[in-house]
Amino acid sequence: MNKSLKAHLAALAANLIYGANYSISKGIMPLYIRPAGFIVIRVIISVLLFLLFRSLFVKGEKKKIERKDYFNFFLCGLFGVAINQLLFFEGLSRTTAINAALIITTNPVLVMLAASYILKELITKRKITGISLGVAGAALLILNEHSLATGQGTWHGDVMIFINAASYAVFLVMAKPLMAKYNPFVVITWTFFFGMLLVMPFGYHEVMQVSWHTFTMNTWVAVFYVCFFSTFLAYLLNTYGLRQLSPAVLSFYIYLQPIFATFISLSLSGEPFTLVQAVSCAMIFAGVYLVSDRTMAKEKP
Repeated sequence: MNKSLKAHLAALAANLIYGANYSISKGIMPLYIRPAGFIVIRVIISVLLFLLFRSLFVKGEKKKIERKDYFNFFLCGLFGVAINQLLFFEGLSRTTAINAALIITTNPVLVMLAASYILKELITKRKITGISLGVAGAALLILNEHSLATGQGTWHGDVMIFINAASYAVFLVMAKPLMAKYNPFVVITWTFFFGMLLVMPFGYHEVMQVSWHTFTMNTWVAVFYVCFFSTFLAYLLNTYGLRQLSPAVLSFYIYLQPIFATFISLSLSGEPFTLVQAVSCAMIFAGVYLVSDRTMAKEKP
């Protein structure tokens, strides 16, 4: 199996993991753990796991890290861990799993914008059309406050999820050059180390308030899934994929998330799938296709 195919499979697996993460995470927040506290727990555990696996599998990595790249690792930690994860969990606690999964699919469009600004990639008319559709779809979902009259609006959470998607897009573009210089374990370990330092002030007190004795077996299983699969393994798979694929192609797989997330959400939580969500989904997917299709075709193995 060649490296490009492995990278595509890694990206596919990571996004299937993320697809289940919406309903699983939402099932334990904020009843058992508040969002920021959960972020601190998952990041600390992931740092320990990355250090362990790095010591076991990256013994041959002796390339010295350039001083300027420590700041780049810090920025990756800021956008890829701190802003990304804090706003995702805070947003998810304020909106539905389906809304969150749909909004996340704007990420390929946001990656293209970030790549244009940071990497100076060309934006074509086709991509502009895709951007317009993607942003319009997300805006329709966010601004559709038919439930505001009953006080159940989700727009605060929807906006947080959208900013989360933008932050992760910046991370993917910034991390790509680092992947060309260092082992993926090195990049992700430093990214999470700086991310851990950044999230600690926001979630430390919430961790101290967790009533661990109230956890059921299902709660512990959900915490394990989020910490090991949705954080450690998914980030590792995406990091590996990013070393072989462009940020645009890697982000293309994100639009598999709402398909899987919707199935899980409807099965477990009974959340309804509305007409507005369906229209938003179609608009976002059309935008993603216009932005990603030609790039995807060029980079298939």
